[in-house]
Amino acid sequence: MDLKGKDFLKLLDLSTEEIGGLLDLSAELKAKKKQGIPHRLCEGKNIALIFEKTSTRTRCAFEVAAYDLGMGCTYLGPTGSQIGIKETIADTARVLAGMYDAIEYRGFGQQIVQELADYSKVPVYNGLTNEYHPTQVLADLLTIREKFGKLKGIHLVYMGDARYNMGRSLMVGCAKMGLHFTACSPEGYFPPEDLTETCRSIAAGTGAVITFESDPAKAVADADVVYTDIWVSMGEPEKVWEERISLMKPYQVNAKLMENAKDTCIFMHCLPSYHDLKTEIGKKVGEKYGMDGLEVTDDVFESERSVVFEEAENRMHTIKAVIAATLS
Repeated sequence: MDLKGKDFLKLLDLSTEEIGGLLDLSAELKAKKKQGIPHRLCEGKNIALIFEKTSTRTRCAFEVAAYDLGMGCTYLGPTGSQIGIKETIADTARVLAGMYDAIEYRGFGQQIVQELADYSKVPVYNGLTNEYHPTQVLADLLTIREKFGKLKGIHLVYMGDARYNMGRSLMVGCAKMGLHFTACSPEGYFPPEDLTETCRSIAAGTGAVITFESDPAKAVADADVVYTDIWVSMGEPEKVWEERISLMKPYQVNAKLMENAKDTCIFMHCLPSYHDLKTEIGKKVGEKYGMDGLEVTDDVFESERSVVFEEAENRMHTIKAVIAATLS
């Protein structure tokens, strides 16, 4: 694996061997972290974090990863930079690349992080765009490997709207690493056809199988992993909720659905989750539509099957591996 100086924009850009190498490095750095062994592999380097969309896990994961690697870190929140407002993306990339050794971007279209990379002389990392979320899926793959001891042949079922970043990125990750991927969604809510064909071409060489299903019970019948995400994305208007809840309610992950899966099946979620009414949005939406939980019920989220917090922790370990592999 030789990723020094390279960008990390989407898993499609990496080979199966490179992704496997990042997972191995993640496991190694995680073990050192747990044992208290210093691993300041990027001593004296600096990273700029551009967040046009706020986040808990992505920001904390990048900041802690950078500090553990011996790096300085600057956070630029939604009002913390002039990117796209008073300064072009290209100019921002060139300015920051003159001061920092790496740039992370979390925000909107994939074309923005791609343009940053095109004009930057230092590595650029995708912390989330509308189309892809590669750092999340790298953490998901590490978590699955920890739980099952392998990736090849594991059957992952994604429940909900699979058209955007998580559905797309999980399909790519599964195709690259030989997992079977099922998108369980209403008709018309599957990943784009061109990306699907690309992934099926990749899957032909890794042994992965990619399928689409609209019947939740059928979809999870042979599932090792049931994965879901919130039904309404950050920034979408409130009026979207009624339509989305009506459409996605049959795809809620609840105890009855999990009974149809394997006894060893685990539950995963990229977070945040509306599994109860204890958040401002969860309470408002849940009470309005008469639901105690939205995309997943609390009894599944808090069950022994759930690995969501191990998955969240692994964001930091895998992001650390990406930074170390591209800078040290």
